[in-house]
Amino acid sequence: MMRITKLIGSLVAVALAASALASGWQVNITTSTGVLNPGSVVSTVPATVITNPLPQITFNTAAGAPNPILVGNGTSFTNGTFTGIYTITDPTNTKGMLTGFNFVVSGFVWEFGQIIWFKKVVDMNTSEVLYTGSGVFSGSSWGGTDGAFTVNIPVTLSSPSNSLMVFEVFILHIDGAQAPGTSTASLQLVEQDWVPEPASLLALAVGLGGLALRRRKR
Repeated sequence: MMRITKLIGSLVAVALAASALASGWQVNITTSTGVLNPGSVVSTVPATVITNPLPQITFNTAAGAPNPILVGNGTSFTNGTFTGIYTITDPTNTKGMLTGFNFVVSGFVWEFGQIIWFKKVVDMNTSEVLYTGSGVFSGSSWGGTDGAFTVNIPVTLSSPSNSLMVFEVFILHIDGAQAPGTSTASLQLVEQDWVPEPASLLALAVGLGGLALRRRKR
């Protein structure tokens, strides 16, 4: 009877752990918008969100409506912005902490085309800024490289957290070059794949492993 009781207890523990993991993180996108100038034309950018087992947020900027986030090229737009704001929380408070993310940006720059980005991550419980970063992608007229690019930037937060607000702003421009024309700045995709503490990944595996060992002892 004692063995059966222990086995039932183990099954319940594993089931609870599996249920917590299966429930997924809660991701709320509050802003996913571009503005293109001249004209202050607003574009709504669709986002793809995965919440389980880990948060993955992708802003599909090339699919913005009514316009992709692009200036120059065959358009009359000479500058523009994209702003993305979202939160990540653990409503079950069972998933452990997130420690960082892989920041993926894809785009295209040509001649005077340039894309400048800024990003900030804040802990919503403490208001602590866990990450700030910035960068630039430039065409050949700025000393950069013309053409398509994809970069993957690994980021580690200054402190782990399970309650986050993320802000990111991209500025696109062609520095006054003629539009329509050849100078181009196109933001095609912005993705972030979040990374957990190692202990969070092992938690369920340990529970399942312990159950397997108990079964072998029988």
